[in-house]
Amino acid sequence: MDAATPSQPATLHSSFRYKLISFIGPEHVRATSAVDAIVGVQPKVLVAPGNERELAEVLRLSNEAGLAVIPSGGGTKRCWGNPPSRADLVLSTARLNETTEHAWADLTVTVEAGCTIQKLQEALAEHGQRLALDPLWPEKATVGGVLSANDSGALRLRFGALRDLIIGVTLALPDGTLASSGGKVVKNVAGYDLPKLATGAFGTLGVITRAVFRLHPLPRHTRSFTVATSTGEETRRFVQAVQNSKLAHTALQGRFESGISPLVDVLFEGTEAGLSAQEAHLKILAETSAVTEASPEVWKARQGLWSFTKPESAALAKFSILPAEIEKSMETIAKSAGTRRLQWKAVVQATGIGWLRLEGDAKDLRVSLQELRELFERSAGSLIVFYRPAAMPAIDTWGGAGDAFPLMKAVKQQLDPRNTLNPGRFVGGI
Repeated sequence: MDAATPSQPATLHSSFRYKLISFIGPEHVRATSAVDAIVGVQPKVLVAPGNERELAEVLRLSNEAGLAVIPSGGGTKRCWGNPPSRADLVLSTARLNETTEHAWADLTVTVEAGCTIQKLQEALAEHGQRLALDPLWPEKATVGGVLSANDSGALRLRFGALRDLIIGVTLALPDGTLASSGGKVVKNVAGYDLPKLATGAFGTLGVITRAVFRLHPLPRHTRSFTVATSTGEETRRFVQAVQNSKLAHTALQGRFESGISPLVDVLFEGTEAGLSAQEAHLKILAETSAVTEASPEVWKARQGLWSFTKPESAALAKFSILPAEIEKSMETIAKSAGTRRLQWKAVVQATGIGWLRLEGDAKDLRVSLQELRELFERSAGSLIVFYRPAAMPAIDTWGGAGDAFPLMKAVKQQLDPRNTLNPGRFVGGI
């Protein structure tokens, strides 16, 4: 990153700590512990402001002091991204955890960044509504963290990505400014699209303090089905048949594993009569394949990839491919893993977004991940490594930055010229 940095490394002098304590309170400023490490880098202090004004002031003081600030929500993604080049202060949004306005008649909600997804969904459910989003670890993941990581699951097929659901945001910028963009209405024609810019920026442009979302009604009933397919080709044909049919499916995913036949999961929402009709149509499309009603737990398969027993021999990656190339991509993964005697497991959404777990020797994990990244990038895809064992040789988390990188650097320079926020963790070392 070309942004200006202090000429000497900054330290957290006692005078700076006392300044924080004076307006935050001693109980909200503490030394960090091992659990606060960011991709193996240990910050010095954690600060938990009580409101967005306090948060903006902490950020301003840190920026002026030349400190590197790591925004944090529920801490579910501390291992994501590249190791920060500097890490002095963790700025926690844990105390900014309220739903400030639920305009249920307009299907919008304004919520603070530290509110967990589960808490938000429970509040919305009281009015028969939901944020149509299924991120990882919703009981711990916060609104700000999910937005920063742009984490969405299988519901994306029906309701769109986070950038389609967010309609307003407030960011604390490094100079202490609280910048808001968007609004409380579903259609907004403001100029600079700060909500979409902040989504997926990995906390490198500003600290999200609150957000406004469009909402959807809770479904009356839901039903999930699993279709057993024998080969990758059969899986591809069935997924395409579902996508090209008149079925009103909400989610569609494939589950793949070394040595096991693929499975396809389909989610329907609606009335009981409508669900029965959908089931009958699904069975016709499945032809000779077995169709069984499944538990809603199948939609946690992506999260289940993180439940491994040997952290020292597993790596996890997110990949993006063309939906039409799911079969080819699974064959590519199977070949790469098989060559190096790695075990593998993948969950792939019909949108072409998938998650992969590889298990085996640390050096072979790195070779396979790099090989897969190069192959996917040649076909306009990508592969992001979100977890690797300590013994695995270093690999860049993000891969190729693409043609948009100069613009990304320019925006970073504009909003965070001193490289205060999450330095080095994002694409291209931003």
